[in-house]
Amino acid sequence: MITKRTLFEARTGGYHTYRIPGLLVTRSGVVLASAEARPGAGGDWDRNALVMRRSLDGGLTWGPVHLFANADPYGEGPVSNHVMISDQADGAVHAVYGWNYERVFYRVSHDDGAKWSEPTELTPVVAALRRLYPWRVLATGPGHGTQLRNGRLLVPLWMSDGTGTEFGPGKLGHRPSCVALIYSDDHGRTWQCGDIVVPQAAVKNPSETLCVELADGRVYFNMRSESDVHRRLTSVSPNGATGWSKPEFDPALLEPICMASLVRYDWPAAGRPGRILFANPDNLERTMAKWACDRKRLTVKLSRDDARTWPVARVLEAGPSGYSDLGVLPVGTVLCLYEAGSLAHMCDIGNLTLARFDLAWLDGEGD
Repeated sequence: MITKRTLFEARTGGYHTYRIPGLLVTRSGVVLASAEARPGAGGDWDRNALVMRRSLDGGLTWGPVHLFANADPYGEGPVSNHVMISDQADGAVHAVYGWNYERVFYRVSHDDGAKWSEPTELTPVVAALRRLYPWRVLATGPGHGTQLRNGRLLVPLWMSDGTGTEFGPGKLGHRPSCVALIYSDDHGRTWQCGDIVVPQAAVKNPSETLCVELADGRVYFNMRSESDVHRRLTSVSPNGATGWSKPEFDPALLEPICMASLVRYDWPAAGRPGRILFANPDNLERTMAKWACDRKRLTVKLSRDDARTWPVARVLEAGPSGYSDLGVLPVGTVLCLYEAGSLAHMCDIGNLTLARFDLAWLDGEGD
């Protein structure tokens, strides 16, 4: 079965719209939902803030919206691109986010997101990436990050040299771009840079990236790009930091030029293969924007062979629908927080909706 409810609604709380959903199920089963609360016209460069809600019963009921971070301590730029990771070793929740696409911060919670530490700046860490690429614009995630079974925390990121003109005078562009990451091997106390995953020259504008550990311990990156192939871009590393394979397009995963979501449902056990879930707008029709296909027909897909094939798929939202983030409860229920509806234009999101469903629904049973 499936149920849906609105968690963040446009034109409420003093904000124009809520975008960029983040979802995390903590080790103890608490669910954290985050969003960028966007004033003004709801653009990437507005004075955006990060807000959150908590659920103690698997997403059935939710606490009030509360402010996680805004621009007040930093300046006029946006606070954005929130990435959370649940630490399976000690139960901590790690959070990484950025300000103005130029500074990066880290906070940690030891009570399932009820209270958070003061921010620690990670900008010197990502500044080291300039030895590999002359970035002027940098963003983490978005969506949740990943902890490997060996304890390593991974946060994908994308960088741009800022020369694109898509935002008009006075704004740095998000294009051209490349993909890299930061990681921690000591539960968030210190962070390091990984290698460039996809260089700027390799594929047209690779950016927002999801990651998951494969059954054999390798790490799989699934990336947005603006390639004319219009398929999701993938690369694999033996350790999640270095040695990335040559990027390849997955013919089964359409790329409308939009963020997607990815989560491991379970690990192989008792002769049963492990399963991975993926979601994005499964659509290549283009009627609303020149730069991207229409963001609609959000579809959840399932792989039983470590993301090599995706034999199971079901439409979650047939109408306008964009960015999403997936999570799995300890009882096996799947959660998907996603952008639904459009108001004035494709990126003027109506609300962030939470869907709860099980694998029986994904296999085609029930409405």
